Amino acid sequence: MDFSGPMDLNRPDLDAGRALSRPNRLGPLDFGLGRRIRSLLDAARPDRAGDPVAELVRTHRSIHPYTDAVVLRRAYAIAEHAHRGQLRKSGEPFITHPLAVGQILAGLGMDTTTLVAALLHDTVEDTEYTLQALQADFGPEVAHLVDGVTKFDKVFYGKAAEVETLRKLIVAAGRDVRVLIIKLADRLHNMRTLDARSPASRARIAKATEEVLVPLSDRLGIQALKRDIEDAVLFHLAPEEYGRIDAHVREQGHWATYLASMIEQTRTALRPHRINAEIRPRPRHHYSIWKDTIAAGHDRPHDMPRVAMIVEGSEADCYAALGALHACWRPIPGRFKDFIASPKHNLYRSLHTTVLGPESRTVEVLIRTTAMHRTAEYGIAANFRYPNPADRDEEQLRDPLAWLRRVLDWEQETTDPAQFLASLRCDLAEAQIKVFARGGAVLLPERATPVDVAYELGPDVGDTLLAATVNGRLAPLSSALSDGDVVEVFTERDGPVERQGSPRGPRREWLEFVRSPHAQRQIRRWFVEPDAGAAVGIADKVRLGRSALWLALRRHDRNLVNESPLRQLAESLGYPDHDTLLVAIADKSRSADEVAEKLISMVDHHPG
Repeated sequence: MDFSGPMDLNRPDLDAGRALSRPNRLGPLDFGLGRRIRSLLDAARPDRAGDPVAELVRTHRSIHPYTDAVVLRRAYAIAEHAHRGQLRKSGEPFITHPLAVGQILAGLGMDTTTLVAALLHDTVEDTEYTLQALQADFGPEVAHLVDGVTKFDKVFYGKAAEVETLRKLIVAAGRDVRVLIIKLADRLHNMRTLDARSPASRARIAKATEEVLVPLSDRLGIQALKRDIEDAVLFHLAPEEYGRIDAHVREQGHWATYLASMIEQTRTALRPHRINAEIRPRPRHHYSIWKDTIAAGHDRPHDMPRVAMIVEGSEADCYAALGALHACWRPIPGRFKDFIASPKHNLYRSLHTTVLGPESRTVEVLIRTTAMHRTAEYGIAANFRYPNPADRDEEQLRDPLAWLRRVLDWEQETTDPAQFLASLRCDLAEAQIKVFARGGAVLLPERATPVDVAYELGPDVGDTLLAATVNGRLAPLSSALSDGDVVEVFTERDGPVERQGSPRGPRREWLEFVRSPHAQRQIRRWFVEPDAGAAVGIADKVRLGRSALWLALRRHDRNLVNESPLRQLAESLGYPDHDTLLVAIADKSRSADEVAEKLISMVDHHPG
């Protein structure tokens, strides 16, 4: 029986209109008709000095010129009133934060709906403005985006709140990826203003950002956000290293003259081939330089000049430009990567090569089309910045969120919050490899094994795996694979006579070396005891609590199809929302019968 639907707290023979609706408590200034009229009149006025929304509107209209700014001004007015009197830890008015988040998203080129949600994204969590009031004012789309980034209350959910909030964010993003984009912009502004927090708090937030949100921005392909978030992480986690890299970057001003000369000579080399391209310097950001320095084991910052060649034309023109470039400047062996033929996991596509430029100095060159460049910069956000598909890379139009669906698949099977977080971190690991098996490409975490490959091909393939070859040679199942390896797997069913009965199954020792969350989950599934208890997530507790309450109400011959009374009761009992009350019922901290009786009493005595 499904208890997840709406409820009606009325007797079957009574009018359904008796269910109470939750009042919208927003202090002395009501958000009713008068407030809306004043907001609309305010929005109709032209930009003026001191208008806090003027810059946001200008940035938004510079990319989407036909935007109606009325809804942005109305969202700001409601957010400003709801947050009035609240201060950030820096002492600034709280409204400066959602306004800054909206500005970041406007710079990315996000749509109006996203900007409205950004302005309102903290209201439900931190003010008396309810999600129901927000939905009535701005519609279900904005309400979903705001609810997706609203955190669970630590007072009621304890240590599980942080992990369950992340889980909720991922699930909400499965319906609308803009939830994740708002969260990334929100974290970027918070990272920029971390100085007001204690050193321990700064380190904790920066580390969590590095482990989860930086990889998420990479998976979404939004390099324009990822660069700034990474630099902020480095600034707070390793301020001395950041200062050293910053001094290095400032000292490289002379590269501008050097690159200008090389760029001009390269343009000359392209003309006989009739290749039109914009060639520009492409400096690395601080975190990228620091990471390359650590990886190479250098004492001093390891950096080299880099340029981007943005070709006006097709993929074929990129390869033609590569040939002309190599005819002009000698390529460095082993330094060529073709991410056009084999895009990265975030659909990034470019040709990478390193050449000996003037004065025999090594220069890295990135070659891409205009559409590829847009995808490289804005990733999934390019769908909103450039709504016309003709303006986007064809690879971007295929399936940019396949990884998210995979995460959602195993999220539904993983009830333990700690296991979910560990699996998510592994799945989002930036270091990934692509191997080839059974005629297709398989994307896996770095140092994955043939066992990981087998489970990516299917649970039945993994469970019956016997042996594997890597690049034509028999290899141990624990072998760490490299990017580009060709893997062939052999199962019990591949022999001349299929084994009778059930397959022998995976080995426990495989858990010691498999790397992908999918393989780990499938192997653990095989060894789980039938009566073993599993951790229950918040979403499951909400369903259990709703089921218990429904049964308690049925014992009183009552029903619940309208959740307004439940919301009002939750508020009167001190819970932030009705879901938290349902979790309390599931955890036995509140009796389902007690809650049912209170609901019935409330409705019978106040049948408004």
